[in-house]
Amino acid sequence: MANHHQAFENEKNIHTDFKKDMTYSSYLGLDTLLSSHHPLSDHHDEMLFITVHHVSEVWMKQMLHELKAAVINIQNDQLGEAFKKLARVSQIQQQIKNVWDVLATLTPSEYLEFRDHLGHSSGFQSYQNRLIEFYLGYKTDYILKIYVHEPDIHAQLLEAYHAPSLYDAAIQALHRQGFKIDSAVLDRDPSITHEVNESVKEAWKEVYRNSNEYWQLYELAEELVDIEDLFQQWRFRHMKTVERIIGFKMGTGGSQGVNYLKKVLDQYFFPELWQLRTEL
Repeated sequence: MANHHQAFENEKNIHTDFKKDMTYSSYLGLDTLLSSHHPLSDHHDEMLFITVHHVSEVWMKQMLHELKAAVINIQNDQLGEAFKKLARVSQIQQQIKNVWDVLATLTPSEYLEFRDHLGHSSGFQSYQNRLIEFYLGYKTDYILKIYVHEPDIHAQLLEAYHAPSLYDAAIQALHRQGFKIDSAVLDRDPSITHEVNESVKEAWKEVYRNSNEYWQLYELAEELVDIEDLFQQWRFRHMKTVERIIGFKMGTGGSQGVNYLKKVLDQYFFPELWQLRTEL
């Protein structure tokens, strides 16, 4: 009994010491975080380039955390809980959008001082950005092929590729509330990008015409519009920042640069929610 008591006290002391010794730096793992900057040139501004992309990736990780949970909430008809998470996603998007304003202080001549050191690396290779696109509903199988030689990343992308998107969950919620949605939409393979469907648009139009009756669905629709609006603002700021720094030159890693970024401005995750505004 004495030995058992002593063991309990030892375990208690270890736990207490751990809390006592916990510091701000150790809790946040600042040694790892702040030592992850590895400039490859001696140019002053490469540090800014790395920091901007680090900050964006950290915020993307939090966005994915919120989006995954919001999908589950909507699937369980916990719309109030989902709204909190989706509103947080929108606030994060504001932060990521504004980071381009910082990078835009980099001039073309400054960027050229270290651009060659970037090799084939490119922001187009950001797998977290692709995951966000998947969770919002834009599914492209060629993205999976890019990461086939990186098993851990490929597994994450494959899971998101085959999982219902945020919009899939929202459309299913419409169906559960009694709106007639075409079976082709309800039974669609979630790995296939959703295309405009009249029954979905009519359902959302009814929600907007009778917002008091369908208040939670109405709020859900507006949360989705907020996210898409901010995503497009982020894309636009990305495009203009790249144009400001390198013009229409080919991007690193062989990417199409500004031409590609302009093209994706016409992509929609939740098309019916935008089309109905003309028809109401």
